[in-house]
Formats: sequence, structure tokens, C-alpha cells
Amino acid sequence: MDHEQIRLRNFCPAVRFGLTCLLITILGGYASSFLHMVDHHSKRDEQPGLSLTDLRGAYHGVRVIAPMVTALEMNHPEELDMEGANPLHPEDRQTLLRWLNSDRISEDYDNLDLGDAAPAEILAINCLNCHSRQATLGEGVGERIPLDYWDDVRSISFSREINPTSVEILTTSTHTHALTMGVLTVVICGLLLATSFPRILVHGSIFLIGAGLLADLGAQWLARLWEPFIWLILVGGGVYGGLASLALVAVMIDLWLPRGVFCRPHSPQS
Repeated sequence: MDHEQIRLRNFCPAVRFGLTCLLITILGGYASSFLHMVDHHSKRDEQPGLSLTDLRGAYHGVRVIAPMVTALEMNHPEELDMEGANPLHPEDRQTLLRWLNSDRISEDYDNLDLGDAAPAEILAINCLNCHSRQATLGEGVGERIPLDYWDDVRSISFSREINPTSVEILTTSTHTHALTMGVLTVVICGLLLATSFPRILVHGSIFLIGAGLLADLGAQWLARLWEPFIWLILVGGGVYGGLASLALVAVMIDLWLPRGVFCRPHSPQS
């Protein structure tokens, strides 16, 4: 049989059903891999959800500045111009910043030896009128960012270094993913070639799928040296994952389309 005549929809129903089951299984694997990636990386900055900071930390490394430090350096709360908000005295602001940049954040939070200069006292006087669960100011900011207790304060007080994945782990990951995903992608592309969809769509999709996978895996190494390559990971991974999933769906559709749809007349070779 000439290779141009090989079409998935020409197989018997049993084979087409079996292939459909396999393709659904692979799609489930892709979905599981995505969820695993989100869960694996989303905990790096100790904040809910997957963020760019998580990815920067995973592939390049990043220092995460404590949210309270950022707020104080941005002159909070003076920039709010909100009635009822107490202005923070410059000396108190510097006291809080020195505390947040020290290695005694936990120990000095409510240190009795510090008296009125203890961070807990400064926060109680200047911040709890908005940042309390019982506060009526700030349009619910007390519920979103409460500072009533040490556990509340602790969650936004610590700056941290997020180190990238070690070279040993990245090597193992590349070894595993390059081989398994490479072979799987060859199978997907081979099945896509056996569909009856227009060749320009098929060939263009295969080009982008291959380029996306290379960009995703290769940029993980480059991003260790140059942070902007993280965007190439996102773009390459998105293109690869999206088009590979669409290719699987397209193959399943083609398996069950009537034989005349998209088919071109076959010109025998001499």
C-alpha cells in the first residue's frame, strides 16, 4: 500500500477504538503532568498558587522580598491618603525595616526588653486600625492581610532565597523527559501524518510541536544563566503542550470521520 493511502480511518473499528482509548490515556497523562508541575512549583514562594516568582526560583533562583518590607519601602500607609489611617512615623518605619532585615524576626517581634520599640507594639498602634479582622477601615484589608497575631505577621515578614533546581536533578529530569517525551512526540506526529487533514496544517503543527519541545527543555538550562529564558520555557512549553494535546484530539476526530471528508484523490506514482 502506498504511504499516501495510509489513513487512520481506513483501519477496522476495533483498531480505531483501541487507538482512541490509548489517545485518551495519553491526554490524561498530559493533564496529570500539568497539574503535577503546578503543584510542584507553586510552593516555592510559600504563597498560594503558581506565580512567576515560583518559576523564576525554580529555573534561575530569586530572592523574594518580604511583602511587609516592600510595603514599608513604598511608604505605606501614607500613599493611601485614607481617612482614619494613622501615618507611620519615620523612626518607627526604620525600626520595622531594621527588624525585618535582621536575623531575629521571631525573637524580637514582641521582645519585652524593647518596650514601645518592639515591632508588635508599633504594629498595634499604627496598623491594626486597618489590618485587623475587626477593623472597619480599608475595605476589607483586615480580612485579606490581618496583623492581629504573630502567625499573621510571620507570613509576610520573612524574605527568602529560592534556589534553582540543582544541576543533578535537572540532568535527571532532562534525561527522562527528553527521551520519553521525544519518543511520545514522534508517535503523536506519526499519527498526525496518518490523518486526512490538510497537509499545511499537519506539517505546520509538527514543526511547532518539535520546536516547542526543544525550546522548553533547552531553555531550562539556559535560564540558569540568563533569567529572560524563563519566558522561552513558558512559550515553548505552552506551544508544545497545547499543540500536542490538539494533535491528539485531531487524531481521535480523524479516526471516526467519514472516509470522504478531507480526502484528496490519489494520484498513483509511475
